[in-house]
Amino acid sequence: MSESKLRPADRVEITVLVDNYIELFLGQSSQIDRRPAFSTEDICMAEHGLACIIKVFEGSEEHTILMDFGISDKSLLHNAKALNIDLEKIDATVLSHGHFDHTGGIFEFFNHFKDTPLIIHPDAFLERRLNNPALSPVEIPKLEEESLKEAGAVIVKSEGPTLTASDLVLVTGQVERKTSFEKGFPWAEAKINGEWVVDPINDDQGIVINLKHKGLIVISGCAHAGIINTAKYSQKIAQNDNVHAVLGGFHLTGPLFESIIKPTIDEMKKINPDYVVPMHCTGWDAINQFKAEMSDQVILNTVGTTYIFD
Repeated sequence: MSESKLRPADRVEITVLVDNYIELFLGQSSQIDRRPAFSTEDICMAEHGLACIIKVFEGSEEHTILMDFGISDKSLLHNAKALNIDLEKIDATVLSHGHFDHTGGIFEFFNHFKDTPLIIHPDAFLERRLNNPALSPVEIPKLEEESLKEAGAVIVKSEGPTLTASDLVLVTGQVERKTSFEKGFPWAEAKINGEWVVDPINDDQGIVINLKHKGLIVISGCAHAGIINTAKYSQKIAQNDNVHAVLGGFHLTGPLFESIIKPTIDEMKKINPDYVVPMHCTGWDAINQFKAEMSDQVILNTVGTTYIFD
């Protein structure tokens, strides 16, 4: 990261374009969430993926960032149209990591909106597979750098923290792994130097915004580095210990991660954000346990919700 510092923002609006869950009748449940109006037309679609529009305001400035692209080439553009979101106004895009449930709509996006910057860790382009010991390995779609360039992406590769949106948004880059219990994804493998090895998923990164007088807003894609590691690393690089909100995928779903749900919640309580919005790969059991133990802070997400922080 350059010597520039993360500037504080007056206001932040985060609209969830793609997520695993949609609920047409879910009403406002806190001071910050705004649900889309009920309609029988232009209904948003849910899918196993994530994409968020992040608007940041400071004085007369307004910047728009797209984080991630969902799992398919259908939901991102469809949901943006249904929500009357103008994707032409996007200043830059960020890829949280190179897994297919975050890259599925990436080519469709850049085919329509060329010459847009894409902030990405170099390891997002690795060849990858999932290797469940009980099954045969399954290779997952590989993101091709040259194809992205041909589609119109302006690729900005960075392993470390990167400022964008006139220094109002900080992309974490590779997250420091400090906790004893967040051990990554054991079934994830990558081909490195011609051999399949356990994939540390070093390209996993988040977004941090400093909201004036409130603290940090931390947004994760899957948090393969661990959502606690991500929040704590955000505190470090943003030089601010106050966390106002943590949103995104926490990757606590399934039997591999069942044992770390409780320590994750315990550590989140210590960080003590005002709002916690688990999405995507957090999983039903973890979301319910978060709600049970941090009831006043946890918000159930649904596709189309806009979170307003000011």
